[in-house]
Amino acid sequence: MDLSIVVPIHNELENIALLHQQVTAALDPTGLDYELILVDDGSRDGSALRLQDLAHEDQRVRVVELRKNFGQSAAMLAGIRECRGTYVVTMDGDLQNDPTDIPRMLAKLGEGYDLVHGWRRERKDRWLDRKLPSQLANKLITRVTRFRVHDLGCTLKAMRREVAQELDLYGEMHRFIPILADMRGAKCVEVEVKHHPRLFGKTKYGIDRTVRVFLDLITVTYLKRYAASPMKLFGRWGLMALAVTMLLFMAAAVQGIWHQTANVPLIVGGLLMGGLAGQFFSLGLLAEVACRIYFAGRDESVYAVRHRWGFGEKNAVSREQAKHWRKAG
Repeated sequence: MDLSIVVPIHNELENIALLHQQVTAALDPTGLDYELILVDDGSRDGSALRLQDLAHEDQRVRVVELRKNFGQSAAMLAGIRECRGTYVVTMDGDLQNDPTDIPRMLAKLGEGYDLVHGWRRERKDRWLDRKLPSQLANKLITRVTRFRVHDLGCTLKAMRREVAQELDLYGEMHRFIPILADMRGAKCVEVEVKHHPRLFGKTKYGIDRTVRVFLDLITVTYLKRYAASPMKLFGRWGLMALAVTMLLFMAAAVQGIWHQTANVPLIVGGLLMGGLAGQFFSLGLLAEVACRIYFAGRDESVYAVRHRWGFGEKNAVSREQAKHWRKAG
């Protein structure tokens, strides 16, 4: 199979049919062998049943229904883990991304890149609460992570399957996919893509999500610089605190010898800084152990699947069963 397209869905009932139409209209003429993986992330507007119907109507559609709303990153990860295509494309389900950009992004992958991420240069969103915060965030992210990017928030991305399956997504980490891939040596490039205004449904973005993105930025910065060896960070601070400790004790010793009196503030300051140095070294050791445990076994999932459709008979669920189980849950 050539291509897997992963689309997280959360309360997008009015957009599902149009999304399917747009994807098929864009890709059918290319002759690509593709699958469309739609992940229902705990929708409450009937999206799951509409997705089930779509899976029965089109054999290329595969549906994963999660037990509750785990978030866009978890839903994206659930879809990526089901991919069979040589290449993987991720996109939003709100019709703002344009599937006609996909062939051009795949062509970039054919030039030797591992990941192609979109840049919504002509973004069709409100300026004050969407475009301005995004521009400021991208500039901050570029400065902090040293990864040059114009539009890290664009969900439309194309990548090789091996790159996609190496991703560990949780929280709001789907926004940092290019940085996460770059950390693992992937060759990334940014291309301009089209963007459309939202026609149906409500945006899922707000100030609370902006805060979560900022917190995840701190995590990504730490992972990018110190994930493989946290002691480089905590050890550096520990050495600085230890150096200050030695200076304070030396100053207290010199004053004690010179004036024959003990300088209590210097001694107390030295003891406090010494304790702080010990804490930094301890944190570094604990972080090292935690990283070793993390890298040794990363099988815990950040999502749980209720049903799958379009995955063969062993995973088939009737519409009546799905309705009954959904009410029971």
